[in-house]
Amino acid sequence: MPKISVDVPQELLDDLMSHVGEDKKFVSQSDAIRAAIRKMLDSLDEIDERHGRIRRMRK
Repeated sequence: MPKISVDVPQELLDDLMSHVGEDKKFVSQSDAIRAAIRKMLDSLDEIDERHGRIRRMRK
């Protein structure tokens, strides 16, 4: 899996970390960031579909 590096404001990292760890929503920072990226891309696909820019196959 490719690795990337990003700069984020400390307050975003602090908020992210409040959801990461044992007995929390995500097991790691990477897991949380991947989930956020997937959710954002799904949202963008829905917007593009509504505007007729793409067609997606229904599940």
